[in-house]
This record gives sequence, structure tokens and C-alpha cells, in this order.
Amino acid sequence: MTEQITLPTAPGFLWGASTAAHQIEGGNVNSDWWAKEHVPGTLCAESSGDAVDSYHRYPEDVRLLADAGLNAYRFSVEWARIEPAEGEISRAQLAHYRRMIDVCLAAGVTPVVTLLHFTLPRWFAERGGWFAPDAVDTFSRYVETVTQILGDVRHVVTINEPNITSMMLGASRRTNLDAAGLAAPDQAASEVQATAHRRAVEILHGLGHVRAGWTVANQVFQAAPGAEAARDAYAYPREDFFLEVARGDDFVGVQSYLRTIIGTDGEPVPFGDDVERTLTGWEYYPQALGEALEYTHRITGGVPMIVTENGMATADDARRIDYTRGALESMARAMAGGCRIEGYLHWSLLDNYEWMSGFAPTFGLIAVDRTTFERTPKPSLAWLGDVARTGKLPA
Repeated sequence: MTEQITLPTAPGFLWGASTAAHQIEGGNVNSDWWAKEHVPGTLCAESSGDAVDSYHRYPEDVRLLADAGLNAYRFSVEWARIEPAEGEISRAQLAHYRRMIDVCLAAGVTPVVTLLHFTLPRWFAERGGWFAPDAVDTFSRYVETVTQILGDVRHVVTINEPNITSMMLGASRRTNLDAAGLAAPDQAASEVQATAHRRAVEILHGLGHVRAGWTVANQVFQAAPGAEAARDAYAYPREDFFLEVARGDDFVGVQSYLRTIIGTDGEPVPFGDDVERTLTGWEYYPQALGEALEYTHRITGGVPMIVTENGMATADDARRIDYTRGALESMARAMAGGCRIEGYLHWSLLDNYEWMSGFAPTFGLIAVDRTTFERTPKPSLAWLGDVARTGKLPA
């Protein structure tokens, strides 16, 4: 007989889905990523364009999430909209994101607000972005601006996946952006993001009610036989450094999709042709989530965790459910082993723009017709909602 796996239920546990502004809103013309999409010879597969028009359709998106039985929505506010030119604050855009928060609260959905999800205002990027001499002060002023709309928001993510940003910056300084992958991170970028994060946490704590943290892309680094030292050296600047920064935070966001095996030469070992792969080319390895949670728990010394991203790019929604079931089984084992986990937010609520890969990799619980923008919930959305309501994984 299969053992029944029991998970926490809503509302005490955050069950929901995540998105990012640039990937779903559309028309984010003042961001550095929009510029990357349109530069001659761009390595981006296509422009984000209208994305899936969630900028206008977010009330429907929140309603679909809530109707399925989920109680949390992680979304990002877009710095390039709020401050399209340095020092010029758009009150209309602040009001727009405040309405998003209000729509969530009215639907009984906890908003988990991310302040920075990869994209920078074009003016900041042109000044050097994280390498600008006043980068920390500039980001801090933006954080202070956004606090105006966070009066009843309890969960705030300062920076999304700073380790990936550092890897991309490390790659771009040596080769091209398409070499990013798991390139050696730029340590200066890592340090400045850490300082900016700590400053942001101080500002948010000044509100008196916000629980703040950042999210880390957890790669589940594993060692090939005899490669333990090489694995540890590879992992530290790409993951451990960022988890150590989180030790004093209210929570850390765990973002897990896959594992990475490191060989004795200190480089990732390619997977064989017999390995099942997702639409992003990643190995199908749902148990990575539990392993990422256990590792994060160990490195941070037990900081509370929220799974802020976990999912699979696939056109087969039944396989998405299989992957999510396996991931949640591994999360349950991590919880039974002492990991303090406060929520699970699936990536993604919607089929969206996936950066350099364009719209081809479909991660969403909801399909979107990109001509009409009609939303069609997939069976996986109802499946996850049932888990949230019952706390049970269907056999």
C-alpha cells in the first residue's frame, strides 16, 4: 500500500504560483531587457512584446488562481515603470501595483511582492547597473519609494536570484550573454547585490510588519565520484555565498528545477541522451526540490523557507502534474526532517515569456492564447488547488 503523504493546508500555508512583471505584463519598453531584445544581433529568440498582457488582465489571473483554491500570488513590481527616468517617479504606476495588491487581498490571496526580478531601468543599466558606483544608494531609493504601497503586504522579496544575475554578468564580461548558464559569477556583482539586499531589508523592517528575504536559484550541486572538493569549490560562489547572506533574513526563497553534477575537473557533467529532458533542456528530476530545501536549511542554519519557484517546462500537462507530485513528495520529506517551510509557489501561473528562450518553454498552470490573450486553466491548476485544500497528494 502506498503511504499517504500529508502536507499543510491553506490558509496557514502559502499555496500558490509565481510570475515576474517583464515576463507577463508586456510593453516594458523602459527596461534594459527590452533593449536587449531589440538590439541588432540579439541572442533573444524573440521580443517579449505584449507578453500575455497581464498588465491589464491581472484581475482575471488572480481570480483564476483563487477560484482553483490557491491562496498566494507572487508577482513583481517593475522598477522601469515606477521610475522610467532617474528621479522621475510615476504615481500612476505605483497606483497600478497597489491595485494589484488590493485585488489579491479582496480575493483572499496573500500577495508576495518581489521588488526586482532581473530587469533594471534602462537609465540605470546604461550607468553600469550593479557596477555603478552609487548602485546601492540608487536601489535603496527605489525600495523606499515602493514602501508607499506596502502598508499591508507581509511578504516581500528584495532581489530575485541574485546568483543568476552574477553569473550572467560574469559571462557577459568574458563572452556573450548566451554563455551565462552557470558561468563563474562576477564576485563584485555578488557583493554589491548583497549590500543592496541588506539595505533593502533594513528599509522594509522599518515598516514594522514586513517579512523580507531574497530568492536563490538552487542548482542541487552533486559530486561525481571523487569530485566532492571540486563540487564544493564550484558551488560556493554560485549558491552558498548567497545563502549565507540570507542567514539573518525572515525567510529565504528556494527556487528549484534541476540538479547539476560536477566532475573531478570542476565542470558540470553532461547528461546522457537517455535522460528525459524538459522543454528547456533540463533533466527531469523532481526530487531536486527536497534536496534544495535540505541543503538551504543546512547552509542558512535553519532560516524559514518559502518555495518561491518550482515547475517544469512541458507541453504535456499530465507530465507537469507528475513532476509537481514528485517535487511535493520530496518537500514533504524535507519538512518531516525538520525543514521549516512556509509555502509552495509554483512557476508559473501563466505560460509566459522565458527570457532568451521566448515563449516556447511553457511552464504555466494556465495557457494563454497570445492572439486573443484568452486564459485556459490546465488540469494542473485544479490539481494543485486540490492539494492546497486537502493537504493530500492524490495517488
